[in-house]
Amino acid sequence: MSEQQACGKGLADRSELPAKLAELIAVLVENLELHQQAIDATDENGKLELYTYVTLAQEFRRIAAQLQSTATHLAGSRDLPTAKHNPVKIADPKIVDAVTKFVRLEGELIALLRRAIENDRALLSTMTGRAA
Repeated sequence: MSEQQACGKGLADRSELPAKLAELIAVLVENLELHQQAIDATDENGKLELYTYVTLAQEFRRIAAQLQSTATHLAGSRDLPTAKHNPVKIADPKIVDAVTKFVRLEGELIALLRRAIENDRALLSTMTGRAA
């Protein structure tokens, strides 16, 4: 396999993350919008909460659309034309550090999602009266 093919395939393989994040955020928007129905808009605090939920739903909707667009672009990168790479420059410590940071942040994201799942399961259990 040529280096170029690996780069294009690598980009395409990365499309799953923004696509899944777009899906997750779209469901977050759905939850924010559905929650709005339960807010008493005649209450001063309710007005503030409603404004916040409406604003957040709009912002997250744009984020989800951009993530989905980026995921589509990544997926379409699979067949990039061949490009030469300088092996010395690709091993530059700055590049290695950037990849190291990326891998560290992936681990932090996994830990964050695990905590969020625990909290959300507890909330769902409270809402339904049964274990989630």
